[in-house]
Amino acid sequence: MAMLDPATGQPLPDSDSSYQRILFVTNSVHVYGIPPITSTKGFSAGSWTSPTQPTAQQIFTARLRVIETTQDSNMKVDIALEDSTTGDLFAAAPYTSSAVVQQANDSSRFFAVRVQGEGGMKATLGIGFEDRSPAFDFSIALTEARKVLGMDGANESASASSGRGAKGKGKAEQESKVDFSLKEGEKIHIQVGSKGRRAAPGNARAESNDGTPLFSIAPPPAAGKPHDDHPHPAPPSAAAGKSAQDLGFDDGEFGEFQ
Repeated sequence: MAMLDPATGQPLPDSDSSYQRILFVTNSVHVYGIPPITSTKGFSAGSWTSPTQPTAQQIFTARLRVIETTQDSNMKVDIALEDSTTGDLFAAAPYTSSAVVQQANDSSRFFAVRVQGEGGMKATLGIGFEDRSPAFDFSIALTEARKVLGMDGANESASASSGRGAKGKGKAEQESKVDFSLKEGEKIHIQVGSKGRRAAPGNARAESNDGTPLFSIAPPPAAGKPHDDHPHPAPPSAAAGKSAQDLGFDDGEFGEFQ
């Protein structure tokens, strides 16, 4: 069976070096037609499904797949929204940059996805997961995709580190070539001893040339007060006994908006 291009739904050319890998799949993700972004802070999904005045229209419930396709040493990743019954392609988002998928700033279960159609036309759709677990797995799949596609700046960091290493090596080689040997007629003057006061032998306190103490030995502990080898435990933290929700690590019982 010929492989299909996730971005178009059309068969890919036959090749012995072509294969596909499914990074993520779920059969139940809600797709919304959402309004344009109006804030530099990102998308706020709280209004998409507002019970009183929703700003987004739910289109349908789709199957979502994140697919890695390799053909003749060329690799790409696509996010496909498909009919969960027939498998027909509804919309696809070529994952060419991290900006293609943006998580909502008020929920961990909602995302804005920039899909692309024929002729390069683009549109932004909202997707919402019913549970946090598939939403988390979706984010992990995108993280893996960025790594295999080199989107996380790993190449730039490696190049910068290589440049710094070469520069440091060149500097070390240059310093190693410096001639520190004495030339004819040159002399080295070494001053031994000092004119300051010398501490008396056996004195427990040493002083510098200007009389400032360099170090001192602490007196022994007083009699009748043995050394405490077992320090008392610190008082319990103020955060002890608080739940994860009290500490701000939860966005609601069902992942709803804050």
